Formats: sequence, C-alpha cells, structure tokens
Amino acid sequence: MGGLTITVVGIGADGHLPPGAAALVAEAEVLLGGERHLALVPEVPGQERHAWPRPMSTLATFLGDHEGRRIVALGSGDPLVSGIGTTLIRLLGDAAVTVVPAVSSVALARARMGWSAEESEVVTLVGRDPAALRRELVAGARLLVLSSDETTPMTVAGLLDSEGFDDTRMTVLGDLGSADEFRHESIPTDVGAWSGPLPRLNVIAIEVPATEEDTNTWATGVDDDLFEHDGQLTKRDVRASALSRLQPRPGQLLWDVGAGAGSVGIEWLRAHRRTNAVAVEADTERAARIQRNAAALGVPRLWVVEGRAPEALADLPQPHAVFVGGGATAPGLLDLCRDRLAPGGRLVVHGVTLETEQLLLTAFREHGGELTRLSVEHVTPLGGRFTGWTPARAVTQWAWRKELS
Repeated sequence: MGGLTITVVGIGADGHLPPGAAALVAEAEVLLGGERHLALVPEVPGQERHAWPRPMSTLATFLGDHEGRRIVALGSGDPLVSGIGTTLIRLLGDAAVTVVPAVSSVALARARMGWSAEESEVVTLVGRDPAALRRELVAGARLLVLSSDETTPMTVAGLLDSEGFDDTRMTVLGDLGSADEFRHESIPTDVGAWSGPLPRLNVIAIEVPATEEDTNTWATGVDDDLFEHDGQLTKRDVRASALSRLQPRPGQLLWDVGAGAGSVGIEWLRAHRRTNAVAVEADTERAARIQRNAAALGVPRLWVVEGRAPEALADLPQPHAVFVGGGATAPGLLDLCRDRLAPGGRLVVHGVTLETEQLLLTAFREHGGELTRLSVEHVTPLGGRFTGWTPARAVTQWAWRKELS
C-alpha cells in the first residue's frame, strides 16, 4: 500500500466538521466511516461510501481496494483520541495519514465538568480490560474514562465499589456535543442509575476522594501482601532494588523470566501506561496466579507466557530490559538474555543459592556490571515483650547494561 494516502476528518456528534473540512469530505472519491458518521454528512453524487469492515482485522485489504484514489475517513471528535486515526497511522505510517481533528469528547467532558487538562487524567476502556482502571484509583484523582459502550458505567461502578471507592463521585456524560446531551451524577452503589438506559457514546468522570487511608501508589516496592503467591515472590525491598536498575521507560518491553508471582513485571507496568512486559513462568498454577495478580493491581495487559526458559524465550520480541528471578542456572539462559537485549538494555539477575551466586560471580568477572549482595532484616516478636531482628535469605544481584551500538 505504498501509494495509499488517507485524510481523517473528525466529526462532532451533531455532524459539525472542523473549519475547511466540509470541502475535503465533499471532494473525496471514497468516503469511509462508521454508519453513524456517514449518515451525518450530505450525499455527494458519484462519491463511494463504505462503512468500516467487520472484523477490523481485514482493514489492510479493505483499504488496498481503494489505493490510488482520494480517500477521506470520518472519525469521532479527535480521531487520535482512542479513535480510527490511531489505528490508521499504526497500519500505514504517519506520512500516509493526515488528521483534521474536531473537538474531542475528552475536551467536551472537561468543559462540562470544569476540570483542567493538567488536573485530570484520561483512561481508555475502549477494547480494554476494565481492570486497568485499578492502577489509576489514587486519592484525589480526577479521571475521564472513555467507555466501550453503554454497559461500561455499570462495570466501572462495580469495580469502584469492590475496591472500596463506594463514596466516589461518578458522572456519566453521554452524546457530548449533540442536541441530546446526557448527564447523570451519583455514586457507584446507585445500581439503578448505571443499569438503566444509558447512551452508547459516553465518557465517565470519576473524582476519587482525597483520603489518608489510600494505599495505591506507583512507587516501586509495593506491599508483598498485595500479591497472591506461594512463596515464590521477589520481596519488596529487593524488588525495589531490581526495578531501580531495570529502569522502566515508556514504550519499552521487559522480560520477567522465572516470574513466580509476576511482581517485577507487574511493577514495571505500573510505572507508566506505555510500558510493556511479558512474564515467563513454567508452572501452570503460577502462570494463572500471575494473571490474577496483574488484574488485581491494575495492569491486565501483562503478557503471560507459560513455558520454561530459555526455550520459551525463542519467539518473544526483543526486550529493552530482562529480569531473571528464577532459573538463572538453566544452560545458556544468561547468554541468550544478553544477546537478545536491545542496545542500551538492562539485565538484572537474582540468585539465592550458592550455585547461582557462583554463576553471577563468573558473569560479573567476564562481562562487568554491578554485583550486589542484598541482606534484609525485619523486626519480629521473640516472645513475651521482646522483639529482635529476623533476617531474610540474602539475595545476590547482578546488574549489567548492554553497550549502545
């Protein structure tokens, strides 16, 4: 599709087009869009009109049928806010797509709520697991949630209630920008409000109360008790140390190898919405547990691969960081991780056995990096009114960075 170009025009719920966009739409040889969007603009003699294909997985073939023609596509509001513009740029590249935005549903929702852009966050649940909302539920947060459909408010209300945010202010704003705008405000436990008829196109505004009891945080080293585990868990103090060396960054991918409870991969994802991670775990029960932990901590996008390293790593995309929390002595594993790392990538390996410690010492001598022994002690009751220090098992940590090529 090297010769295919497309202009994406935002359209309001009332059919309003951005300045100058009406001519673009009228002059198009092929006009694409949802059925609702196509019905909002006047017919043009000789112009072909097509609704988006179903399923959208056939989009590339669909667009290829119109290559070489003047194509305009319609998208809701700003087509780059969880819209078709984003999909087309990912498929065709930004040089092939021109976007002419209208006022987005996000901008309209902020205006209706009186919330500034710098004091509110946007969370999309369009085609996403609603569990992702859990990461954002921090005290004092103002969230604008983009809904998949009219059932999303009920789902969100149930999630808020289950997480203890039953007194949260929740406002559903529907059909924004149209003559039939809808607004209803209540609390999550008002089941009747969220189960009744609601507009399919809606944005949910959530204002989380500022309370001193809030425990949600994006800092590394969250409480161990937040993870379901069978003892195979990278504990919070050494986990925080590992993550400080793994250095989560937007758009980058982590391999969490021998993931156990998945804690390192989960915290990598919690650091930023645009991080990516794959957890590799050989044990079936642990793999399922990782999925549950990821959903409970608001990052259901964690990709869990059930298999034994290094074989399970063969077809994974190139990582920017690798954490090996278990199974480091598997033949060839550390060499494979070093080889597969992207330039500038970070590798962190933990070991608690003498065999793994010897392996890491050898790796340190051959490749350099940083070798650290982490010993943590906690105060525990000794009986009666006395307390004392109880040491956890020491962890040997090797951290290594790949040179930039």
